[in-house]
Amino acid sequence: MAGKRKRETVSNSSKSGKNHAALSMPTTNGDVKSSKVPKTNGHVDVKTTSPVIQIIAGSYERILHGITASISNLSAPDSSQAVQFADTFLFNAHASAVRCLALSPLPEPGLSDAQGVYLATGGSDEKINVYSLAASPVSDNDKIPMPTLGNNTISENPRNRELGTLLQHSSNITSLYFPTRSKLLAGSEDNNISVTRLRDLEVVSTIKAPRPKVQGQPSGDTAPPGATPAGINDFAVHPSMKLMVSVGRGERCMRLWNLVTGKKAGVLNFSRDILQSVKEGKYSSGEGRRIRWSPDGTEFAVSFERGVVIFGADSKPRCKLLPQPLTKLHQICYLTLAGAAGEEVTLLAASTEDGRVLFYDTSKNTSTTNGEKSNDDAIPAATCSASIGGKSVGISVRIKDFEIILLPTASSAAKDMIIVTASSDGTIRLLHIDTSDLINATQSPKPAQLGRVIGTYATSSRITCMKAFLMQPPTDLEDDSGDDEEEFGGFDSSDEESSGDSS
Repeated sequence: MAGKRKRETVSNSSKSGKNHAALSMPTTNGDVKSSKVPKTNGHVDVKTTSPVIQIIAGSYERILHGITASISNLSAPDSSQAVQFADTFLFNAHASAVRCLALSPLPEPGLSDAQGVYLATGGSDEKINVYSLAASPVSDNDKIPMPTLGNNTISENPRNRELGTLLQHSSNITSLYFPTRSKLLAGSEDNNISVTRLRDLEVVSTIKAPRPKVQGQPSGDTAPPGATPAGINDFAVHPSMKLMVSVGRGERCMRLWNLVTGKKAGVLNFSRDILQSVKEGKYSSGEGRRIRWSPDGTEFAVSFERGVVIFGADSKPRCKLLPQPLTKLHQICYLTLAGAAGEEVTLLAASTEDGRVLFYDTSKNTSTTNGEKSNDDAIPAATCSASIGGKSVGISVRIKDFEIILLPTASSAAKDMIIVTASSDGTIRLLHIDTSDLINATQSPKPAQLGRVIGTYATSSRITCMKAFLMQPPTDLEDDSGDDEEEFGGFDSSDEESSGDSS
């Protein structure tokens, strides 16, 4: 029996070697690594060393567009040689405009049981769609490529699939966020923030915000009862996962929520000085548009129409930022970099109406002289360290959304940074910045013009929102999709029958 088992083992190993002989590839160390490669329409999974960025864009035309950007040569003078774009998916995701997107945290490299990234999309049709995206790229090989009627390259990934639809809200979806890989938070214009468990797409909790009182509505207004501005504009979860801050339509305040109990923790009104410091006049809405926590949780930023106010952990304003020349702001994001001496440098990035991305150092301000604040302004202004884009590089269209991605490099001292911008005219641009130049710009008294465009892609759609992440290298998995299906259960017929019997 022992000899028979040995022969079976040898036979199986030889069979496995025969199946993977053509897929064995020598590495730099001289070793040979093989991986299971499923063929799909002439495309195969290959191990690639060049960084690949997965970009997802939503638009007014209901389209959800997935694009991969393979960065091959950052030093190439021609942008067409630096980045190669490929379409991964393109379809109508909603019955109306796509309003917001959210990506779950990436799985840890090397784990075989979680190799997908969850994507949530919210639209004006009151629906939330949940998808599973592959964390590893699919590249072309020497075989016949997929047919296409256009000039764009197509690289379909079989691991990208739809998981389900959430219908718990009764109005437009305005904000989505994944605090972990198992929970999804969604804000809507019905003044509710829902908490959904991804394993079975079950709503486990709902946070209800009060409807704002009508303020400044002129007499004779024909708006019916309940049609006044209301809803959640945006919310931000503290890094400790115990506190959340939200801003809404029709109210000049922000609300604090205790995520442990799911109840209101307090209301902080925007004073007249705060609103006037960011050019919110008497006839302005005065409502917060965006809100973000810093990575260390020591401060948070509230974005208004033309300015941003940074609050400390004590909810007192620290500083403000106003773009020069004055223009509208569309998106804000915190960024943490490692300084020359090993210290952490935290910057706040903001995209503008005139096609710029501005970086501000919130720890410094320009309204202090010899340690004393100027008398004409109660809130100091943050220092603008760098500017990216703008008319100087041929970008004058508003940037609706952007993502900052740090590329892995052999040297830990300096890293390459890619900024993915999405303009309202449907153009997606990739700009390259050296992090050392950005850190040096924080020490300069004047803002520096940094970055260069290394790739441009035209989607031919009016983009409303965009997300992007750096894809992981392919790993040796027993099954590419089985683990994700087990993790995201609750859709088989047996569960439906059991739920029907219980009801």
